[in-house]
Amino acid sequence: MMPDKKFDLEDRLVDFAANIVLFCKDLPSDMTGQYYGNQLLRSAGSSALNFGEAQGTNTVKDYINKASISLKELKESRVNLKILTKVEYGNASKRVEILDELEQLIRIIATIIKNKK
Repeated sequence: MMPDKKFDLEDRLVDFAANIVLFCKDLPSDMTGQYYGNQLLRSAGSSALNFGEAQGTNTVKDYINKASISLKELKESRVNLKILTKVEYGNASKRVEILDELEQLIRIIATIIKNKK
């Protein structure tokens, strides 16, 4: 499911959001699957979109603000995936792959923010 690791962070965030879309398509269509699936789609997509906005900012302060929102959304996605893991929703092997990439993205963006401050 995950391609070879890319060094372009925007591409990795886009791939992450796209992989979440594919993961959520296979969630059960009951109330739990719909609730967590919809929330996961929003937070994963938002992480990529806010990072895209960060790249278009004019000041370091604005960049840090948008990158921080992206980081917040990634952390929200992580908690969501942990909940889905506990209740055994979705493809387990895809979840593990997505969580691995998610942890890497969190570390990368947190480091970027730290270095910009």
